[in-house]
Amino acid sequence: MKVGIIGSGDVARSLGTGFIGAGHEVKIGTRGESSPALHAWVEAGSGKASAGTFTDAAKFGEIIVLATKGTANPEAIRTAGIDHFHGKVVIDVTNPLVMEPNSPPRLALGHTTSAGEEVQKLLPHSQVVKTLNTIGHVHMVHPKFSGNPTMFLCGNDAKAKETVTGILRAFGWKSIVDTGNIEGARELEPMCILWVKSAMNLGSWDLAFGLERK
Repeated sequence: MKVGIIGSGDVARSLGTGFIGAGHEVKIGTRGESSPALHAWVEAGSGKASAGTFTDAAKFGEIIVLATKGTANPEAIRTAGIDHFHGKVVIDVTNPLVMEPNSPPRLALGHTTSAGEEVQKLLPHSQVVKTLNTIGHVHMVHPKFSGNPTMFLCGNDAKAKETVTGILRAFGWKSIVDTGNIEGARELEPMCILWVKSAMNLGSWDLAFGLERK
């Protein structure tokens, strides 16, 4: 399968490596010229990694991953070309964070909408699934914890969620919880704030959420 990733930061490269490890071809889209880190990622990709523009990545992907800054999602999607998302599963791993000096991040959206919902509105002919936004990029693929961490997802299309669940299982997630339609992003995105504040107070970013059942 061909995977296009919109965004070229740590999250994009970690997920790109995960997809390549699962046997897929990946093209990462970047706004400007390729950074040294992105060039190194392509070189390490054993012929299955490439880089280009946002438009290149959106055209390339049979599945598209949105890994930009959450507040920049609309601009990134329009830059890539909305038509290039048509009919495709779009995995939204973003959070709409506002970063301010000397303060923990806060959400730019919440309560009555979410970044996930806004992406789905922009892409009415795509199947958007929100997931992997509640953990750091280091642990998105093959998480290693003493317990059994849980990954949550939500989206309107059942078949798309089955596809993404299969990807999550290939990435090593054993506990996966479907929280319903894309409106569920209203709960999942604030979990990122809880994750960040917990990590800051505990002095470690090696944290994951777990959902236990009796």
